[in-house]
Amino acid sequence: MSAWSSKFVSAKDWSRFAYVQYATDEVYLCNSVLIFEALHRLGARPDRVLIYPSSFSIEEDDSSFEGHLLRKARDEYNVKLVSIDNEDNVVWKKKYPKLLAFNQTEYDRVLVLDSDSTVLQSMDDLFLGPSTPVAMPRAYWLHPDNTALTPLLLLAEPSNEFDRITKAVTKADHDEYDINIMEELYGNRSLALPHRKFALLSSEFRSVAHDAYFGGQSEEWDPENAIHEAQLVHFADWPAPKPWDRAEDDTLDEYQPPCDSNLETGDERDCRARDIWLWLYNDFTNRRRDICGLRTISVPKVGSS
Repeated sequence: MSAWSSKFVSAKDWSRFAYVQYATDEVYLCNSVLIFEALHRLGARPDRVLIYPSSFSIEEDDSSFEGHLLRKARDEYNVKLVSIDNEDNVVWKKKYPKLLAFNQTEYDRVLVLDSDSTVLQSMDDLFLGPSTPVAMPRAYWLHPDNTALTPLLLLAEPSNEFDRITKAVTKADHDEYDINIMEELYGNRSLALPHRKFALLSSEFRSVAHDAYFGGQSEEWDPENAIHEAQLVHFADWPAPKPWDRAEDDTLDEYQPPCDSNLETGDERDCRARDIWLWLYNDFTNRRRDICGLRTISVPKVGSS
């Protein structure tokens, strides 16, 4: 982003901004804690807020897994905990939890990250970008000419927007989701963020063609450049399961990218894309074990009986 808004660029008080996550169950609570651990480790300066169901207890004498993780987020990663009532927010909880970030009106700007992701670099500079109600990356994997945006990363200014969001949710059809509401309310008013930094899919390292990633530009694919440029990577490798749902011991072998020939070095085994992809999955698995105390869940392979 080359243009900057004086409203935000002069900000010295990072508490005006917040990274916001939401968790509706055990899996996504752990994923959110992993996001906050990464932000803490990377020295991110804005506040950190976790929205969670009021059925999760944070009392010290509560021995539940959810309570343990919530207290860990609060005590070790300086996360502010915000509970929502289950009964009053059942629709929000099931279909639109990401949009609850718009209700955090004590902040000038909030950043919501899809918790199916790995944070590689601090994204603090996003908070200082041009003033806009909503900013999201382009869903580049659809087609180079497709201008649709994706809420994998959602930057928002909540102050006057939650009433509009609430009305839209109330009127929404049963098959409408957060992205539909974002498109309806903001459409061309949304600022498009660079997808290479903020919406890189893990499946890009398994792809043969990278035209969509390059946006139709003629460039040479370099997996190392791609991972170094990315600040956020979203796990999307269907039919391979998410990294917390490891199918069987050989799942990664089955779905990992093949080695290619390196045109520059003449090496017939350029395995950089494979190694990066494996690192993303193994790193997530290791952090999930070390931080949340969880191991991957054994599920059947796709198509197995």
